[in-house]
Amino acid sequence: MTDEARPGLPTPDIAAHGLIGDLRSCALVSTDGTIDWFCPGRFDAPSVFASILDPEDGGSWTLRPTGEVTRTQQYYLPDTAVLVTRFLTPGGVVEVQDFMPVLRAHDDEHRQRVVRRVSAVRGSVPFVSRVRLRPDYGREDARPEEVEGGVLILDGHVDLVLSSTHDLVVDDGEVTSEVTLGEGATALFVLEVAADGARPAPCPVDDTESLLDATTAYWRSWLATSTYEGRWRGAVERSAITLKLMCHEPSGGVVAAPTTSLPEEIGGERNWDYRFVWIRDAAFTLYALLHLGFTDEAAAFTAWLSRRIGEVDREDPSYERLGPLRVLYDLDGNVPTEEHELDHLRGHRGSRPVRVGNAAVDQLQLDIYGELIDSVYLFDKYGAGISHDGWSDLVVVLEWVMENWDRDDHGMWEIREEPRAHTTSRLMCWVAVERMIRVARRRGLPGDIAAWGKVRDEIYERVMTRSWDPEQGSFTQAEGSAVIDAGLLLMPLVKFTAPGDPRFLSTLAAIEEHLVTDSLVFRYDPHDDSAHDGLDGAEGTFSMCSFWYVEALTRAGRVDDARLAFEKMLTYGNHLGLFAEQVGLTGEQLGNFPQAFTHLSLISAATNLDRALG
Repeated sequence: MTDEARPGLPTPDIAAHGLIGDLRSCALVSTDGTIDWFCPGRFDAPSVFASILDPEDGGSWTLRPTGEVTRTQQYYLPDTAVLVTRFLTPGGVVEVQDFMPVLRAHDDEHRQRVVRRVSAVRGSVPFVSRVRLRPDYGREDARPEEVEGGVLILDGHVDLVLSSTHDLVVDDGEVTSEVTLGEGATALFVLEVAADGARPAPCPVDDTESLLDATTAYWRSWLATSTYEGRWRGAVERSAITLKLMCHEPSGGVVAAPTTSLPEEIGGERNWDYRFVWIRDAAFTLYALLHLGFTDEAAAFTAWLSRRIGEVDREDPSYERLGPLRVLYDLDGNVPTEEHELDHLRGHRGSRPVRVGNAAVDQLQLDIYGELIDSVYLFDKYGAGISHDGWSDLVVVLEWVMENWDRDDHGMWEIREEPRAHTTSRLMCWVAVERMIRVARRRGLPGDIAAWGKVRDEIYERVMTRSWDPEQGSFTQAEGSAVIDAGLLLMPLVKFTAPGDPRFLSTLAAIEEHLVTDSLVFRYDPHDDSAHDGLDGAEGTFSMCSFWYVEALTRAGRVDDARLAFEKMLTYGNHLGLFAEQVGLTGEQLGNFPQAFTHLSLISAATNLDRALG
């Protein structure tokens, strides 16, 4: 499929993008200088640029030379989220600096802007800026209006204003600017999102130099608090910045990914909206950032989480069926609206449907309580500590877990089949109880530790008896099943088993036999009918599981194997070190991009491997 923003050229790969953001929303910028995805205001708002999902109707902002381009390069300014795209042409070299200004932490006067700064590095280069805004996921046409100093775009959903140092021309809903820059010259473009209720006005573009300086200073100051000094500093710090970009600073929530419906299989139906706060993903993100010394994000998410726990209503009809917490929430902590499909969008390279919302919100996934309480345990240990009210709320959650841990559920992979007795759900319920006991003992907090210990031991024995298959010598995906599952790699990571326990080592061997291909790991055997998850089509290897594999090898003492697997995994990142959710057969990135789970598991694998190598 060709792209209106790129005449005669196909839609770029998922991995052919960099990420910029302002801790409220993000934009994807392709290696050819096109902003292919942007939701103004916040991560989960309707998009105005979505050409990555539909090159004709999605909307885009192209900024590139008008003539021949021999080569493009893309990189970040060191230790920042400022993206630079360089175009090498027969007439010279031009570069575009893309960023969304962040001037200071917790800025009450924050203004959301996308800044694009074009500089002629060598020679003379003609280029064009073409803005095709398609509000509300491409369902509406923009109505740009020329005013003094810029162009206003008012459509009833979001108000934006585009300003530039050069003339802007409005024609048939598009805003273009054609410029030829001589060596050393600069052109500036700023797209600003108007504050709620405010009439937007053109943004002065002569202050972009100070915006750039302040933004680079912010990111470098933030990253300087990292405690990581290991062998893979570049990959770990890029992952940390990527996770930070997925933090919604005003609320404290952390989205699983800033995109929706990027496919797990090109042409397939496994396309999901990840612009929500998954309890599981956010808790693991907190774990990764805490290990690097970033306590502010951990405190913000813990406060967000405390509000959700404090809102638990035992009289709610969903309480008994789904538990005190939902699997996912929107940024404000509300239960999202129903999942629906945007039939007017073609999907990335024809991969339909494009979905908004996520039906997993109505699933029971018991493992979330283990991830939640484990993250609170770590925050209590390394952060400011849990409050009395927070502890009291957690006790209520734990009481529900102890009464319901043995129920069938949809599991951490969110199967769209009938619920099963998932081993990882039992495992993480064990973690929930065990970590509560730890916190209570360490802090002297009130709780019936004897009763908690009894349930903890009961869960342990259940996993060891009913989730263990003596014939194949491994733990299994669910009770009574013979399916091998990569989630079992978590057993030593959460201290359920010793890493050298013969049962885990034989399970690791089974995972290597059935699920590992080179360094890449499938979640479960895609060819095993008994592992069917209720969806048609195939999927790639799960990058998070691949990094879990590295960490399991490390803990099992196979450090050389772990290091080789880790180095191989790093080669599957894109040119900027960013990872999607999965890796396809030919090494292509698949799924929403970038993916928090992948980057946090990279951090965990790197820190543990570094420690083992000494």
